[in-house]
Amino acid sequence: MALFTYTEKKDTRSGFGDALLELGRKNPDIVALTADVAGSVKMTAFAKEFPERFFDVGIQEANMIGMAAGFTLEGKIPFASTFAEFASGRVYDQIRQAVAYSEKNVKIAASHSGLTVGEDGATHQALEDLGMMKMLPGMTVINTCDYNQTYNATLAVAAHKGPVYLRFGRPKVPNFTPKDMKFEIGKAWVMKEGTDVTVFATGHLVWEAVTAAETLEKEGISVELINIHTIKPLDEEAVLKSARKTGAVVTAEEHNVLGGLGESIARVLSLHAPVPQEYVAINDRFGESGKDFELMKAYGLDAESIVKAVRRVVARKKA
Repeated sequence: MALFTYTEKKDTRSGFGDALLELGRKNPDIVALTADVAGSVKMTAFAKEFPERFFDVGIQEANMIGMAAGFTLEGKIPFASTFAEFASGRVYDQIRQAVAYSEKNVKIAASHSGLTVGEDGATHQALEDLGMMKMLPGMTVINTCDYNQTYNATLAVAAHKGPVYLRFGRPKVPNFTPKDMKFEIGKAWVMKEGTDVTVFATGHLVWEAVTAAETLEKEGISVELINIHTIKPLDEEAVLKSARKTGAVVTAEEHNVLGGLGESIARVLSLHAPVPQEYVAINDRFGESGKDFELMKAYGLDAESIVKAVRRVVARKKA
């Protein structure tokens, strides 16, 4: 029996765009900024309906972040959006100084994250952004898994006071999260309880983890599956409760193994509940051009890779 089902595939960036439009209709303080990629980040509907609150700054990402910080001084809630690589690496100094250090209420909406940018290649594939953002004091870091979760996360981010890095993607992926499920920042979602191993997954790897769990259950391995949509603040209570219960952990993310979710969880476990852990992540490499699904398989970010990691960690637990 399937753990979760879906009726359609939708891109997570559309979840952001649709929620932004709803926010614009409800709150006149919502403003939107982008750097020459309005269509790609799904801001065109907002721009059409609220042209006086939409700002396309051209290919000036640093200026966009500075403008966003300035808008907060007038009580506005700015959503600044571009590709994740340019929303993090290209403007890190501006984010650090004008947003994080200054404690400004800026929402950085980072689209086209990870390997699944696909054919755009290594220069456009943000594989280090979660690590960069989570190291900034006061920065909330969110990585959503499907359209519905991205939609609800965007609403929650607007209501949250303080800087946020909201990460989502380009491809159409299974949409399986309940539409009316409230998004709670910093609260993990226990999707399935189990006893043999815990799989902590985030972003596009959540659905791969669902598929892997179904395979493993047929092998007699009981998987506890937890969706970590908030990288920071990490739900340490949920992490420790599950790790102590199962005694083995696998983390799965579309990000460099260095600095991502896996390392955040490893830190918590090493301090409070050391258990065997395996990582499904990019092994300290840059990306390359290719079809999104081909890249995910080639870099070991698919359901099969999660299954293999679970088998390894369960064997280590028994050793």
